[in-house]
Parts: sequence; structure tokens; C-alpha cells
Amino acid sequence: MARTSPMDLFLAGVLVMATAGIDASATEAPTPRALLVIEPSKQHPRNSEGDVVELKDGRLMLVYTRFTSGGADNSKADLCARVSADGGKTWSGDRILVPNEGAENVMSVSVVRLKSGELLLCYLRKNSWNDCNLYVRRSTDEFATVGDAVRATVADGYHVVNNDRVVQLEDGRLVVPAALHPAPDGTRKTWSHRGVPRAFLSDDDGKTWRGDKTVVSPPPYQDLVLQEPGVVQLRDGRLWMYMRTTHGCQYGCYSTDRGENWSQPKPTNIKSPCSPATIKRVPWTGDLLIVFNDHSGAHPFPKGRRTPLCVAISKDDGKTWSKSRVIEADPDGHYCYISMTFVGDRVILSYCAGDKKVGGLNRLKVLALPGKWLYPEP
Repeated sequence: MARTSPMDLFLAGVLVMATAGIDASATEAPTPRALLVIEPSKQHPRNSEGDVVELKDGRLMLVYTRFTSGGADNSKADLCARVSADGGKTWSGDRILVPNEGAENVMSVSVVRLKSGELLLCYLRKNSWNDCNLYVRRSTDEFATVGDAVRATVADGYHVVNNDRVVQLEDGRLVVPAALHPAPDGTRKTWSHRGVPRAFLSDDDGKTWRGDKTVVSPPPYQDLVLQEPGVVQLRDGRLWMYMRTTHGCQYGCYSTDRGENWSQPKPTNIKSPCSPATIKRVPWTGDLLIVFNDHSGAHPFPKGRRTPLCVAISKDDGKTWSKSRVIEADPDGHYCYISMTFVGDRVILSYCAGDKKVGGLNRLKVLALPGKWLYPEP
């Protein structure tokens, strides 16, 4: 009797599904899918730190930092937008949304859809080692145009605010988590890598801003580096500020008064290198979703490098986390500065996806995570 080969069985299965009117691709398990990769070039040596928003007509818009004169954090750059009308399968070319208006650059975009329906474009304007601040522009026409810039970090100094960090609370208050880095003489020589975490607040949809009640002084712990904070609102109304450190984990602190005052930062159970994490609430489950470099030992990792890139879920507001799942695992990879946008039943991520060949921060990637991949059926 002639044996049936594996290829014969495969073709027979395809034929049966086709005859029954079933699309074979529809039966495939949902998996993460790359939607866009923007490679560095001679003209634009670095493409990084972006955010994605769903426009009212269903299109996706990516706003990101496109560098024009080098790949350093203070190299010249513009804010550019690309649009997809088919869910991320194809994308338009670049449109400059905000040309470089800083003495150094503009970068690190947060896009906020206000409860009013308007859009806020938030970004850093860098002028010097003691002048880096977040500005906000308003749009009522889905970024066809943007209004005048309003300064949100209304204190002097060098404020680091990562991309996709500005949040609107349930009651409408806007919160900007920032790290103030002192530079006493205004030069890189005295610029401190130890940030002072604080928040800036707006109760009128970003028209006016004020600082929290943090007493700004050098951190009391000389060996602890606190940088690049993010904020998420917990179910009980508290705000949780999390931030990267050099101590092998994210640190966290809390506010019980909507960002006015903050507790002392303490270690969390999120093990990572000195690399930013992004945490948001999943709208269809209420769980917290984190995207980060997991260095807990659950997956192989090279010490100190920003890889692998993983996701995990918490059902108890960060007290515990599920075992993380890997979405990028190249040991030479460099994955960081994540934005997270929920669109339908998908999570759209954008992040730096460089490597030793092109440079860690120079390549930008947009990835879609299906909801059924995040929450597989048992």
C-alpha cells in the first residue's frame, strides 16, 4: 500500500477547506504582526519615540521623531506623521506635523484623545542642557492643523517626559509625569543623570498647567538613579508612578490626591534593566498590561541590554503579574520607548527596535497584538 506523505495530507486539508468555503488563513492562531518598520537612512539617521492614535474616521496615525542631523538625543529632528487607512497594512509618506522649533530639537511624542473628542499633541522642545520642556498643541480637526504651543512643564530646568506618557484621569485631569535633571551651570558637565520625579497637572483640558507639590531638591539617595517615569490610574483612584532605575527593577510611588503629592519611590516586582516600561489598562478586561524588558530570569537575556521585549498582565493592579510573553528576542536587539494604543480588539505598539548594526534607537517599529493572543482561550 502506498504511503501518504505529509505534503499530500496538507494539500488535502487545504482542498477540503476550500471546498467547504473556509479561508485557510482564518484558522491560523492569532500572532503579533509587524505593521511598519522605518529604517534609518543617510538623510534620516534615526527614527524613534512615537505614538499612535485612531482618528475618528477609523484611520491610524503614527506621529514620531524623525532626526535630520545625527542620532543623539539632542540632534536636530522634526515631528512627522504617517497615516494608514487599512488598519496598518499600508502607510502614507511622511508629513511634518511640527518642524524643529527648538534650539536642538523636538521629540518624544504623546498623543491624547481628550474626553471632549479633541486631540492633544504633546512633545519635548529641547534648547540646552538646562532647558528641555514639554509643550502641548491642540487640534479640533484630527491633526489636519494644530494650534499654538502651550508649555506644560511650567518650571525651569531639563524635564524628561517620554513618549506616550501624558494621561487623562477619569475625572478629566491631565497628568504629565516628568523627571527633572539638574544642570547647575547649564552644561552637560554638571547635568545630573539622577532625576527628580514629579508631575504637572491641568484641569482645563491642557489650556493651563501647574506643578505638583513636590519639593524640588536633589534625591536623598546618592546611589539611586530615577528616570523616565510613567503614570497609570489604579482601580481605587490612586495614581501609580513607575520609573526605570539602575537597581535591576522598576521603582514605584503613589499619589492619593490625583497627583498633588507622591510617596517615596520604592522597588517593585518588575525586574528590568535601566529601560523604560509602559503600563496601561486593557479597556475590554480592566487588567493592566505592561510592555517591558523582562530580566526576571523567565527568559534568557544578556545582562544590561534592552532585550527581550515582553508583555505581561496584572489582574490585581500590579501586585502580581502573569508570566511574561516574548514579542522580541534578538539578543543583539534594543527594544524600548514603547507606545501602546488600543484599537478595536488589537493593541498597537510602537517602539525603538534597533540593534548593534543600525544603532539601538535608530529603527522604529509598529506592531499589532491581537486580543486573542493576549488572552488565548484555555
